[in-house]
Amino acid sequence: MASKNHPSPQSSPLKGEEVPWIPWALVICFAVSLLFALRPPQVKTLFDLNGFAQLPVLNGGRTKPLDTIARTSLLVLSGKQTLRADGKTLSAAQWLVEVLFRPAKAGAYPVFEIDDPDVLGLMGIEQTAKRRYSFAELEPHMAEIEKQAAQADQVKPEQRTRFQTAIETVQGRITLYQKLQNTLQVAGSENLTPSLRAFEEKLGPALKEHLKAQGKSPKLIGPLIRELEKYRFLDNAAEFFPLPLPRASLKPNRWISFGSGVLARLQEDKYHTGIWAYAAMSDAWRLEDPVAFNEALHAYQAWLKDLVPQHAANARYEFIFNYFEPFYQSMIIYFVVFMLAFFSWIVWPKTLNRAAFDLLLLALAVHTFGLVSRMVLQGRPPVTNLYSSAIFVGWVAVILGVVLERLYRNGIGSMVSAAIGFITLIIAHHLATSGDTLEMMRAVLDSNFWLATHVVCITIGYSSTFLSGFLATLFIFRRLFDRNWDEETAVSIERMVYGIVCFSLFFSFLGTILGGIWADQSWGRFWGWDPKENGALMIVLWNAFILHACLPAGRRAWGNFGSQIPLMIMAVFGNIV
Repeated sequence: MASKNHPSPQSSPLKGEEVPWIPWALVICFAVSLLFALRPPQVKTLFDLNGFAQLPVLNGGRTKPLDTIARTSLLVLSGKQTLRADGKTLSAAQWLVEVLFRPAKAGAYPVFEIDDPDVLGLMGIEQTAKRRYSFAELEPHMAEIEKQAAQADQVKPEQRTRFQTAIETVQGRITLYQKLQNTLQVAGSENLTPSLRAFEEKLGPALKEHLKAQGKSPKLIGPLIRELEKYRFLDNAAEFFPLPLPRASLKPNRWISFGSGVLARLQEDKYHTGIWAYAAMSDAWRLEDPVAFNEALHAYQAWLKDLVPQHAANARYEFIFNYFEPFYQSMIIYFVVFMLAFFSWIVWPKTLNRAAFDLLLLALAVHTFGLVSRMVLQGRPPVTNLYSSAIFVGWVAVILGVVLERLYRNGIGSMVSAAIGFITLIIAHHLATSGDTLEMMRAVLDSNFWLATHVVCITIGYSSTFLSGFLATLFIFRRLFDRNWDEETAVSIERMVYGIVCFSLFFSFLGTILGGIWADQSWGRFWGWDPKENGALMIVLWNAFILHACLPAGRRAWGNFGSQIPLMIMAVFGNIV
């Protein structure tokens, strides 16, 4: 019998007693951290960079804030959304302002991630721990890089060597950087307002002649032609279109480039309001005058709010979405949930299971906010590309895990769904480095009805198949290594796997049928045996095979393997399929 000073292990709070305040304390701590994350980013400068980052522009077929342009561009170039330069960390918006308004200074920032030794050797750079290089370092080798990339472009992507793939990537990044440099002004000519005034002075006499001629273009010669060519170059090179047009405009997208806005002066009696606004901000930034910069910015914001209120509001919302980073926040909480559920097998099982479940609900809420925000910003159902597929797969798995945890209350549903949520969001995080994840749909996929039916159903089928496979993996590992393994746990996991496989079969089968109907409407054939169709069919057939193998006749064929091991092995193989 244990003494009063040495309680028995059964009565130890580490084993059985619940500590009710721990789950609440953890949820409150994470909720407070999420509220702090909703605050706008603090910028140590008098320039209103947050306001600048919210300015709407047209890029990739949709309007978005300059913050999104900055973040996605910096991710593509360097794999990060911040930049270390001049002994300090610059935000993506700070970097973009420099590229747009002071390209000469920005050219010295190390933003190009290059780690291929052959590409570095091409530029005469010895490979070291350094991974990022500046535009100024690449510029002397631009001709050779372009030549090698052109040769690599002649080879099919699947047949390219490592060097050819790497040089193509570097060339693509250089092109993106040069387009950003030449969106508002020709790189190298950084005095934007004087340049516009010079153009105005040269244009004056010619414009009067043009107006007198009633639409017949005058013969423009000399310096004016060179000015026109400069702005035509800006029109062609622009990475984004910053200037919205009134609703009465005949332009189909109602957004034009900076160069096009200047050239429109040939037909208009004054410049577009945005021309002078960006010019004033450019000069104020170059002269380090925050007062002038903020005045021009705020006046332009007010003008945009009147002209394109919906675009301005969406840009502000997307700016908040960008810096809040809901998927990153939920990914962190999923990891904590996984660890809590894991340690609940060792200490405080009731307390840690409750804490894990409560935090799982919080993570799901943040995950849902991110998913719904993407739908609002894109105006589409939740799954439109590979990035959104990863987001949605994790979201469905977490919802199913919450249901399982409510039914069985043993921590398994929390642990497995948190693991899938974390893994899928990690995958999505790395997919984001390819560019804007809210890209416009290709014409063949441009159907909200089929995106909301076929694509959602088939993705739910994939997600639940993953969940059953992860549950089976957990079963196998616990059976091998958990000393506290018991038959009750084995039976509960078996029921979870069987139920989820039934769920998977229904949605994967329904999604496959809907996909065939969509194909029949789009291409005039229900089934074409292409790789996507074959893959979907394999998942349906494998889930059906698992359920048939669980029938009494199938179970008798398992023999001495027991009642659960074959089911778990088949479910794990479902993930391979």
